Parts: sequence; C-alpha cells; structure tokens
Amino acid sequence: MIKELQVALQIEDPLNEDSLKQYAAKALKIDVSKIDNAKIIKKSVDARQKIPKVNLTILIYDNSEKIEERKSLKFEDVSDSKPIHIIGAGPAGLFAAIRLIEKGLKPIIFERGKDVSNRKIDIANIYKNKEVDPESNYCFGEGGAGAFSDGKLYTRSNKRGDINYILSNLVDNGADENILYESHAHIGSDKLPTIIKSIREKIIEAGGEIHFESKLDDLFIEAERIIAISINKTRIPIDKLILATGHSANDVYYLLEKHKIQFEAKPLAIGVRVEHLQEYINDVRYHGNYNPQYLEPATYSLVEQVDNRAVFSFCMCPGGSIIPSLTETDQLVVNGMSNSKRNGEYANSGIVVSVNLDDIQSYIEKYGQMGMLLFRDKIEQTFREHANNNLIAPAQNIKDFVYKKKSTKLYDNSYIPGVISLDFNELLPEFITNALREGLKLFNAKFNGFIEEGIIIGAETRTSSPIRINRDNDTFQHVQINNLYPCGEGAGYAGGITSSAIDGVNCANKISLKETIS
Repeated sequence: MIKELQVALQIEDPLNEDSLKQYAAKALKIDVSKIDNAKIIKKSVDARQKIPKVNLTILIYDNSEKIEERKSLKFEDVSDSKPIHIIGAGPAGLFAAIRLIEKGLKPIIFERGKDVSNRKIDIANIYKNKEVDPESNYCFGEGGAGAFSDGKLYTRSNKRGDINYILSNLVDNGADENILYESHAHIGSDKLPTIIKSIREKIIEAGGEIHFESKLDDLFIEAERIIAISINKTRIPIDKLILATGHSANDVYYLLEKHKIQFEAKPLAIGVRVEHLQEYINDVRYHGNYNPQYLEPATYSLVEQVDNRAVFSFCMCPGGSIIPSLTETDQLVVNGMSNSKRNGEYANSGIVVSVNLDDIQSYIEKYGQMGMLLFRDKIEQTFREHANNNLIAPAQNIKDFVYKKKSTKLYDNSYIPGVISLDFNELLPEFITNALREGLKLFNAKFNGFIEEGIIIGAETRTSSPIRINRDNDTFQHVQINNLYPCGEGAGYAGGITSSAIDGVNCANKISLKETIS
C-alpha cells in the first residue's frame, strides 16, 4: 500500500520518521507496525489562526513497498556531440544546458558577466567604491539575477513542467533536501553561489562549455536563420541558439530591433520596496505567538484591487536587506535579498502596481514595441537624477507617502549606500502612486500598523521583462527566425528561478525533439 494523507500538527511536534509513522497510524486508525516508511512530500505553516499550525502531506508505505530512492543524474560525455549555443548563464540557460547534455547534445554557453565568485567581488565594489560594472552586478553574471536575491523557489506547480526535476537538481548540487517539500522553499543568497558553481562544474565535466565575459554583440541572419553570432566582436557559426539573457539585458532588445526580429511590449509591475522590522512582521503574521525554535521568520503575500488595477507584494525577503540592482550608471533600481537563515533585523518586499499597455499609450505610439522598456527606463532615470546621480536611494516613511508628506526623519533601514528623503508622489506617475496609496491602506487593514512604522525605498521596476520575444507555442521556435529559441524571463515566458529553469528545460526538450526528427 502506498498512500498520501494530510495531517495538521502543533508547531513543536517532532518531524522525524518515527513520529511521522505515529501520525499516519493515528490518522488511518491502524497499528504503527504496519507502516514501514513515511516521508514528508509537502509542508506548510498555517498562520491564519491565533495559534500557528503545521500542515503536512505524508507519503506512507506498508511493509510490502519501499520508498524509491531519489537518483542523481548521471551524464554521458558530450564533448564531440552536436553543439547548441546558449546566451546567458542564469537559471534558464544553465538548466537548458543540463537537459541538452541528458539528450546527448553539447551546450556552449556565453555569459556576458563573470563567474559567480568574481561576480561577488564586483558586487562588493558597488558598496566600497559606489561603482557598478555594467557587465557584472546584481543582475548580470553566472546564476543571473536570482543568484543574489534569496534564491526563492516558490513555484510549486507542474503546469509548465516538472518542478521536481528542477528541485532535485538543486539538491544534487548542494541545496538542502527540505526544498523538495517546503511550500515556501528558499536557498539563500549565501548558499546559492556554491550550488551554481557545482552546476557549472558538472556541465564542463560532461563536455559542455561555459564562457564568461563573453557578450553577444551582433547576429548574422540569412533566409530567416541566424547563421552566426558575434561574441566580443568575434564571429561564431551556429546551428541553433537559445536566447536566455534575463529581464535586464536592454542591449539585446535593441539588437533584436536592429535586425527587425519580432517582439512585443508586455505589461509590467512597477512600484517601491517596503521595509519593516522583521519583529513586527513576525508579530502580525503569527498573532504574537512567534517562536524562533519552531517557526521560520514570517513572510507575507498581499494583493488588492484598486480601481481594477492590481497592487501586490513581490519578492518578499524576510530577515533580509534592500540592494542596489542597477545595471547602468544612469539608473537607480532596488531589489531585496536574504541569506539562508533569514535572521536579519529587517523584512522587505516589493509593493508594485500593474502597468498595462493602455497606461503608457503615448510611449507605445512614440516608441512602438520598445515603449514599456523606455517607460521603465524613464522611471529608473528619474530616481537616479533626484538622488543626485548617486547610489543613494530616494526614501519616504510609508505613512508620509500615503498622506502626501515629505518625511522629516526617515526610519532606519538596511539599504547600505544610504537614502535621501523625497516624496514618491512626485517621482512616480500619478496612476501608480494613486494605486499604491490605496493599496497600502488596504494592506494596513489586514496587518495593523503596516503603514505606521515602515519605509519605502525605490524604485522597484525589474519585476519581469518589459518585452516578450514571440515564439511558437508548440515548437518554442521564434515565429520569424526558425533556429532562435527565446527562453526564460528575459524572453517574457517566466518569472523567477524555478519557472525560468523549467522554461530552459522545455526549450532544450524542443530542440532535442527537432534534432531527433531531422
């Protein structure tokens, strides 16, 4: 007998295998001796009531069945196999490479940024010398934008692909096994770089290639096919190209526009990053019953509709800090991150407003399908200009923003480069600030005190790609260039580590199928 069952437990109840057997036996009203194995396949904390509960889904086996051991992937040598070229070493590019190797194809990745270890040096330089390397920063480099922003793995749905394949690969490369069942799993910015390095080493060991500081700067197209790419001004012939460059590679969109390769503007979400003391978030989420021995630092997910426009939290980072996430010197963009223990003093989250194409019609009329990108750029440039062209970020106490007052004394916060008091009602477009103010009031009704003690820092603009690179729904080939495979978040088909990784796997599967048929 193999059976799944759900049990609700107190937060202090033990979760070892013997205890799981006891819980299952009690739920099924059978003797515990009839259960041979039990393991957790899903775990979540229900904090809706005053006393938090732990909800488990347990898989149990009787004495006639054995739990199947999870098998690590073993790769054959693809050194001499057909090469498939990939632009970008974020989750989409790396997982596309892993899958291509499984399918007997040789991935060759070109990444504009540096390997994850040297990337850390460039990120440290942002704080030390207030300088941003446009090719190696919080967005660009091995691991992509997610490598240094907590490593959240919140996507649990198999609708787009096999999420367990992604999670198992991460575990094989050093992630904790609890990501296989935690409903809000995360790895942490301190641990994810080591995992990324392990993935790279396995790709290279299997005969794949990864080239860093290798920037795509041109395409050579004949008869609706890319026949070659230019990397650092060097022409390289290719057969098929996976384009997995992430949501911040503006130059790639301009390159597509130059060659009249079809893409379209897509909706975006823009707003601010809010920050509170983690102690406050723990208190409101756990109703004053936070126990660090048994409970993780609290998270939240908030969404409201304001005049038919969504206002919602995004990329919430408990126990984390706010970071400068710009890629060019004329921008000011922030994001959030947490380390694995999430034990910092502050909790931060994006609070963003949906921006539709109708909202920016003047940009669409003037700039065509680049309209949303340029609208986003304008906001980032406005914030930079008002911060005196420095990494110092505009900030405002939430209550002052809601009631349209400039803050005379800002709350302490985690943003290391420093903040300057400015009124966000004058920095962001009115339709965004109107929705933000009303949304924050509604959030305050759910979490008493939400607008009283928090601070907003901005701008938060890199929630997803402002562009979708059009591809066929069945083949994943570009609708115009038949050997181009737009992939991941930068192509407009994913959002976050897991969905991007899944899209990379799916692209590799489509290429493998194409190779088999041909």
